Amino acid sequence: MTMPLNSPLHPESALGLAPRFGLIIVGDEILSGKRSDKHLPKVIELLGARGLQLDYAHYVGDDPARITQTLKRGFESGDVIFSTGGIGATPDDHTRQCAAKALGVDLSLHPEAQALILERMQDIAREKKEPYEPTRTDNAHRLNMGLFPAGAHIIPNPYNKIPGFFCASFAGGAGVDMRADGPPLGTNAHSGGRELHSVSERGGIYFVPGFPVMAWPMIEWVLETKYSQWFVQDAWMEQSVIVFGAMEATLTPLMEDIERIHAVKVFSLPSVDHPEYGRHIELGVKGAPDAVAIAFAALRAGLQTFLLRLGPELVRR
Repeated sequence: MTMPLNSPLHPESALGLAPRFGLIIVGDEILSGKRSDKHLPKVIELLGARGLQLDYAHYVGDDPARITQTLKRGFESGDVIFSTGGIGATPDDHTRQCAAKALGVDLSLHPEAQALILERMQDIAREKKEPYEPTRTDNAHRLNMGLFPAGAHIIPNPYNKIPGFFCASFAGGAGVDMRADGPPLGTNAHSGGRELHSVSERGGIYFVPGFPVMAWPMIEWVLETKYSQWFVQDAWMEQSVIVFGAMEATLTPLMEDIERIHAVKVFSLPSVDHPEYGRHIELGVKGAPDAVAIAFAALRAGLQTFLLRLGPELVRR
């Protein structure tokens, strides 16, 4: 169903041309099953708490070519994308290098990142009661974590001060915004004739560590700092009912009628082995709260004609 821009379901309606949000999760350890991904449900939660939603997610292993290809598509999309993992300085960390390659720029030591990493070195030396030796081989190597694509900006890390970074998108191609917090820029030599937008105006990729204890507060910082203008309270809700003894095909005409008449989206989630309800269908509607209330009442009334046994109702915001 094609929705008009003024529909409560359209992602740009309540949010004032809000960006699409994506997630890239990098790491062989996720794809091999050595670690379970915790980022996807958390990012959905962080966005949902602000009236936003995740539009897609990609899982990528540690292959540099695939990471570069995925990031290039992300920059070209103009979406707001969070990328987790691979920004360390060990041989299996490729995300920083791949980001630079996707953007067509060099890596360079970011001065703010350098200062924060040196500060972290001092903290470690103080905690261990050792002398501060920034030129020691292991400490010098730590500075590689501050090598970011030229023109990138940092994301503060409240856990251990080692920052992440972000780069903005071009309209019509990837690129780095040298003034990511400023107003949209016009075309210039740096952009190769392409229109360059600020991060908050268009989109970009935000690179954070794979560790949840670091990544999640950094993602929250991005949302609160860059995208608060699109936060909407109570803009979206779901209301559903557990239906027993029905087939989806039987209920489809009712679902189509609800979507055609009301400005909501209908969903049907069948289950054959639910630990509490057994075989059932969770049937419901989602959209703006006022529209959901009316549409769900119509859905319940329509279900009565089938003489079905109904279970509990569920509400999610």
